[in-house]
Amino acid sequence: MERYVKGVGMTKFGIEDRPIHDMAHEAMTLALKDAGITAADIDAVVVSNVDTKINDERQRMYGLAVSSLLNRQMPIIVVPAVCGGGGAAFWTALRLKYNNILVLGVDRVLANTTPMITKEIMNAGDNFWEQEEGLAFPAINALVAQQHMLKYGTTVEDLNLIAYKNHYHGSLNPKARFFGKKVSLEEIKKSPIVASPFNLYDCSISVNGAAACVISNDKTDVKVEGSGLATDYLAPFEREDMTIWNATVVAGKEAFKQAKVLPSDINVAELHDAFTIVELIAYEDLGFCKKGEGGKFIRSGYVNLDGKMPVNTSGGLKARGHPISPTGVSQIVEIVDQLKGRCGKRQVKDAKLGLTHNIGGAGGTITVHIFRKL
Repeated sequence: MERYVKGVGMTKFGIEDRPIHDMAHEAMTLALKDAGITAADIDAVVVSNVDTKINDERQRMYGLAVSSLLNRQMPIIVVPAVCGGGGAAFWTALRLKYNNILVLGVDRVLANTTPMITKEIMNAGDNFWEQEEGLAFPAINALVAQQHMLKYGTTVEDLNLIAYKNHYHGSLNPKARFFGKKVSLEEIKKSPIVASPFNLYDCSISVNGAAACVISNDKTDVKVEGSGLATDYLAPFEREDMTIWNATVVAGKEAFKQAKVLPSDINVAELHDAFTIVELIAYEDLGFCKKGEGGKFIRSGYVNLDGKMPVNTSGGLKARGHPISPTGVSQIVEIVDQLKGRCGKRQVKDAKLGLTHNIGGAGGTITVHIFRKL
C-alpha cells in the first residue's frame, strides 16, 4: 500500500508551561491545515505520550482527550515507546487500513523538577541493574562513548563538532528551543562535565511540545518509501558490542530495502542525537560510513548544512529540543518541510530523499523512515 504525508505541523519546542491539550490542539490544527483537510476527514488517530508522572496532568486517557479536541468519535490508538514514541506511532499508523490517519506526539516534560524528570526517564532503562546502580541516561550513554573511544579512537573533539553543528542548525529554526542563539566551539569545549566524556553540550535539552502529521492514501508530493522498526536488549551492556546499536542496523536495512535506495542516496537526515555519541554511532549503523569511522565522518563536513547530506537541520534533540514522545514526529515534520523547500535559511538545496531515525531508550526501540519528494 502506497502511503503519503499529506500535512505536518508542530508547536515551538520550548520551556513555556502549556497544558497538553493546548499543545496537541495547535500541532493537529497546523497539520490539518497543511493537509488541506478538516478533522471530519480523519479516519483514525495514533497518539504517543509518556504516561507517567512527567506530564503531571492527572490524565491516563490521552486518546479520548484527542477525541474531544477533534470533536470526533473514531479509532484512536496510544503507542508509548518513551523517546522513540513518535517514530513508533508513525510506523504503527502506516500499517492501519484507513485513508487519512493523524499521528500525534505530545508531552509536557518540564511540568516537574529535574530530579523527577531524571528518575522517570531512567524508567526507560534496565530496572534490574542499571537503575539500581544509579545509571541515569547521561551515564549509560557516556559508557557507550567510552567504549567507542577505546575501540576506534573517537575523540571528545569529534563529539564537540556534532554539538556545534546541531546548535548552528537550531539557531536557524524558529521552532527550536535555541532559535537565534549561536554557540561557539570554545563555549562547547569549556562547558561543565556531566558524565565523562560528556560535557553539557553533549546532552539533549528537555522541552515541552507537540508535533503532528497526516498520513494518507491520497497521492501528494511526499511519499513514504521505507519504514523499519526493530528492538534490542534493554541494557547496552547485554549486547555483544555496545558500540553497535543493532536495532538501528536492522530497522535501517528494512527501510532502505523497501525504498530501494542506498545510504549514499539520502540528501538530508534527522538522526536521534539524545547524546552526541548516539548521532555518531548512527552514522555507522545506518551505513553512511564504515564502522569506527564516525569521527572521521563528522570531521569531513559531509553532514554539515553545506555538506552532501546535512544531518539534523532542525537542530536535533540537542538544539531543537527533546520533548520525548513528539521527537520522532518532529523529525518527520522537518524532513517533509525540507523536501517541500520551506526551511528558509537552513534549507537543503535540491533535497529529494530524506530519512528519520528515532530511538526509545538506549537503543532499545528504533524506527527508520525514508521519504521521497515526487
